[in-house]
Amino acid sequence: MPQLVQGKWVKNDVAASEMKDGAFHREPTRFRYWITTDGRSGPDGQPSFAAEAGRYRLFVSYLCPWASRTIAMRNLKGLQEIVGLTAANPVLGEDGWIYDEPVDAGTRVGRVRYHHQLYTASDPGYSGKVSVPVLWDMQEGRIVNNESADILRILNSAFDRLTGNRLDLYPAALRTAIDRWNEPIYACVNNGVYRAGFAKTQAAYDQAVVSLFGMLDELERHLDVNRYLAGEYLTEADIRLFVTLVRFDVAYHGAFKCNIRRIEDYPCLSNYLRELYQWPGIRETVRIDDIKRGYYGIQHINPAGIVPAGPAIDFDRPHDRSRLAGLGVFGT
Repeated sequence: MPQLVQGKWVKNDVAASEMKDGAFHREPTRFRYWITTDGRSGPDGQPSFAAEAGRYRLFVSYLCPWASRTIAMRNLKGLQEIVGLTAANPVLGEDGWIYDEPVDAGTRVGRVRYHHQLYTASDPGYSGKVSVPVLWDMQEGRIVNNESADILRILNSAFDRLTGNRLDLYPAALRTAIDRWNEPIYACVNNGVYRAGFAKTQAAYDQAVVSLFGMLDELERHLDVNRYLAGEYLTEADIRLFVTLVRFDVAYHGAFKCNIRRIEDYPCLSNYLRELYQWPGIRETVRIDDIKRGYYGIQHINPAGIVPAGPAIDFDRPHDRSRLAGLGVFGT
């Protein structure tokens, strides 16, 4: 995969650091500043900026699940008029993420066409992977944060004073349960599909697929008796799982060879997926055509670049989740 090397864009495959013994290992994100109501330090003492309407923008791709979960949080928190949004082309080529037309990155940086320009504007000597999402400061002309898990929690609370939206997807009373689910879901499902799809040895693929479907089986059992992962309330754990589930049958099942079962074959998971899709503000974050074009456009996965016609999945079909107690979120 191309990436930046000392501030220069290198188009050949220099991201070998993400492959070890034929297995895919995701490179950690490195911009980890925070936004708080008044600019005081973040929850772990991170340097922070103050929440202001119109100052920040999310740079995303509708292909990417990590980016899509931040779009979902932006919608659920009613931040559409507070935090801007710019989406890259879904096909990730030799120039990385690109914008179909140059986009405004603020007075200091000006207009950009290539996503990697945001990284070099923030750190002229940056070396490493160039990823979405990016939470960008239009005023300072720099990346605030490029870790989607952090961005979820920033958007969950930083702008509440401006919007009056008190919905809480990471409530203190449920944090232990949320964190308990987030860790294995990330390792086995969110990142697990990539470990399967990018594996370069049979052993690495087998290990990834076994852990992936073992976790899906566990989730199916849990959701048979719980409406949401942490019980009766929708939380960030559900959003983090949703973005992988909604891509599974249309992309990962075929392109990434995650094909032991489909999500449609799991009664509870498939009903749960449809309920989340039908939550106000969520379906707008899902662009199936972009997802299929992007994943089937990965050259080393699908050299011919042929995008399959199916499967046809109706996420608007009725679900049965109302049989279980609970319907809501904290803070409403």
